[in-house]
Amino acid sequence: MTGYWISRNATMTAERVGSFVASVDLSKLTGTARAKALKDLEDMINRLSLDERQRMRADRLAEGWFGAMTEEEKGAFIEATMPTGFKQMLDAFEQLPEDKRRKTIEDALRGLRQTNTRLQAAQGGMPSGTNRSPAISPEIQAQVRTLGLKSFYSQSSAQTKAELAPVLEELQRAMESGRTFRGR
Repeated sequence: MTGYWISRNATMTAERVGSFVASVDLSKLTGTARAKALKDLEDMINRLSLDERQRMRADRLAEGWFGAMTEEEKGAFIEATMPTGFKQMLDAFEQLPEDKRRKTIEDALRGLRQTNTRLQAAQGGMPSGTNRSPAISPEIQAQVRTLGLKSFYSQSSAQTKAELAPVLEELQRAMESGRTFRGR
């Protein structure tokens, strides 16, 4: 029973991240206390499973904190919370021909819409403004395909990187699964 209790309490959930974010007012923290709070949030997010991470993003649990961060903090936070293997995924994406890149982006956006639909259904099917599907404009999609994701990502602002994060995670999942390379 003790092992079960420890294991259950050690598992990070989107609700725990939300509770932490709600319990600490980042805008009132300075210096080492602020740095520690940001590091704690990064650690919590990095311990989330993919489903919990998507739930956290769909519910926009850390959005208030992100708005209170400086540009430097935003950049460091995004870099610290990107999934492992992310840089390898960027390199692999760059090697794809343009038609495969387009298809991969379309698949990733479709996967995100399906995830949002699934999360909405799990929450009782009530449509909510906070669970809107991430939209990437056709202009951004074209830039990603032609400039390359790595170049676009490295030149983007922290805000753009944050908006692209769910799409990039889905791209990584699509490429890791191999569905990008399978014929249909």
